[in-house]
Amino acid sequence: MSALSNYLENALINHVLRNTALTTPGTSVYVGLIKFYETDKLEAGTLTQEVSGGSYARVQVTAWDAPSNGATQNTGATTFPTSTADWGMVSGVFVADSSTSGNVLLHGSLTSVRDVNSGDVFKFNAGDLDITFA
Repeated sequence: MSALSNYLENALINHVLRNTALTTPGTSVYVGLIKFYETDKLEAGTLTQEVSGGSYARVQVTAWDAPSNGATQNTGATTFPTSTADWGMVSGVFVADSSTSGNVLLHGSLTSVRDVNSGDVFKFNAGDLDITFA
């Protein structure tokens, strides 16, 4: 995942070039899933295709590797709740600064689309959620 949302792009420009404070979300960084990955909508922070229902919830991720060459990855497994209904085809992932609503920070498409059915557990193993600023 390497696409920054307009929100984060503007915040970084303001911070680096315009001496505007950048407030960190701290440990309030959540990973969510998208049914139909649409770059333009995620760039604008629109989450109309976020998975919903069936016990879906964003997952807080607090442990990331130290960055190297503009990249990092999750250090532990990122496991979503067991689905209690079909979530459908999941094709994208995003990082937001809130467990609900909030601002999209980053987004990207999955390497493989996955159909999540009732009783399934969607999981990123440690090291599988790659983030690159390039």
